[in-house]
Amino acid sequence: MTTVRADLALLDKKFSKKIIKQFENRGDTYVCVAPSDLPAIVEALKSDPNTKYDYFVECVGVDYSTWQHARDLEGRFEVVYNLFSTHINERLFVKVAVNDGESIPTLKDIFLGAEYPEREIQDLYGVVFEGNEAEPGERFLLPDDWIGFPLRKEVPLGGEDVVFHAGTEGPAVEDIQMPHAGESFEGVTGSEEISGR
Repeated sequence: MTTVRADLALLDKKFSKKIIKQFENRGDTYVCVAPSDLPAIVEALKSDPNTKYDYFVECVGVDYSTWQHARDLEGRFEVVYNLFSTHINERLFVKVAVNDGESIPTLKDIFLGAEYPEREIQDLYGVVFEGNEAEPGERFLLPDDWIGFPLRKEVPLGGEDVVFHAGTEGPAVEDIQMPHAGESFEGVTGSEEISGR
């Protein structure tokens, strides 16, 4: 007789109509939901005595704008939440997707540990988390004068020199690729060299 995991039983009982897709991949379980349903589902996983998802591991962003294969969700950006229950010793990945200009409700009121990675995703991808937004003109990881979102697929690789152990400078990315005009490090941007070598 196969035993149903407590977390999946809870989701089936309380949120069966809100689960867009559920699947396993390489031993990990994924649940795809709409952004508006995310807080209620995560709160239930955390507070239910049979599941007690008490550890927010991380959340990561993905830009699928150039992806040409099958997808789990519609929407350019996906945010994947990695949750763990020390009570039932299970891990669950919860996925949501949005397009540019759409927002995802923050989980920082459920897991304080979500505040930093959500702000990081906003800074690097431009995905806004409602309730955890940056102030206008404020950057989180990048300099305040940085233009754009560097982990979006339309942003080409830039060209900063890499400093090696002995203090010498190794080959820079610009020796291979052309920088783009949105870079905010010292030097000339555009089609000219960055390092001045």
